[in-house]
Amino acid sequence: MSRRLSAPPDYAALLDKYDTWMFDCDGVLWQGDKLIDGAVEVLRLLRERKKQVLFVTNNATKSRKSYKTKFDHLGVEAHVDEIYGSAYATAVYISSVLKLAKEKKVYVIGMAGLEEELRDEGVAYIGGTDPVDKTLESFSLENFDLDSNVAAVVCGLDTTINYTKYSKAFQYLTRNPGCQFIVTNEDSTYPSAHGLLPGAGAISAPLRYALGKDPISIGKPAKTMLDCIQAKVHFDPARTIMVGDRLNTDILFGQAGGVSTLLVLTGITLESDITGPNASTIVPDYVTSSIGDFRSA
Repeated sequence: MSRRLSAPPDYAALLDKYDTWMFDCDGVLWQGDKLIDGAVEVLRLLRERKKQVLFVTNNATKSRKSYKTKFDHLGVEAHVDEIYGSAYATAVYISSVLKLAKEKKVYVIGMAGLEEELRDEGVAYIGGTDPVDKTLESFSLENFDLDSNVAAVVCGLDTTINYTKYSKAFQYLTRNPGCQFIVTNEDSTYPSAHGLLPGAGAISAPLRYALGKDPISIGKPAKTMLDCIQAKVHFDPARTIMVGDRLNTDILFGQAGGVSTLLVLTGITLESDITGPNASTIVPDYVTSSIGDFRSA
């Protein structure tokens, strides 16, 4: 059963107990481009207490550098080496685990942030934001030239998704021997400033259905994301806490990594999801209304 935080001593105790604080961003620190009340002050408090602060996000539309720009714009202190996004983790997985031959490349369903991380890791790619693929024209195999050097298809959130991108990805995955199907994350939705929208998991779903197979998923709750962090940062799991708004990604990610978990109710998960007869079987260690509550510590 989760412990509900409410009084100042509750928050003070958590500040004393944990040295490393991992934060999801959307729905925890901000909603769209609107900061959660008190988020900046709490992050400042953690740094004043000499806590290690990390940002772990499944948002694959932005690179770490562009995410840093968003932090700066919102007035949130963050450093590039504290930011771990699923786009970055995906690029590292391809370069370090798949280790594609020099002539090989990936076909991208995704946005500029994913492309930037692939470039930084030295991974060649096609598709993505290429204007040729951003079309509403009908797709025909008659006019398609299969690139035999495509060794993987990487799918993230793509707000200009279309039938051409799906069709090209499908061709590579079914006709190029050994072509890997990789998704940055499987979030069904993501919270914008004005409400929920379909997430990266919804974008990859048609391919999964057409192929009849599941992809390799990189982002939370997959352990691949934690491996990426542990390769760069030292932390003691016993003194680490993951703060998130989504049970099936943030909280599962923390539990799979052996760290404590704190659920905030400013994003995806509602009170009704954790109480009553239909409560989720995923149970965080702690629950609080908002990250801003820690101002009372």
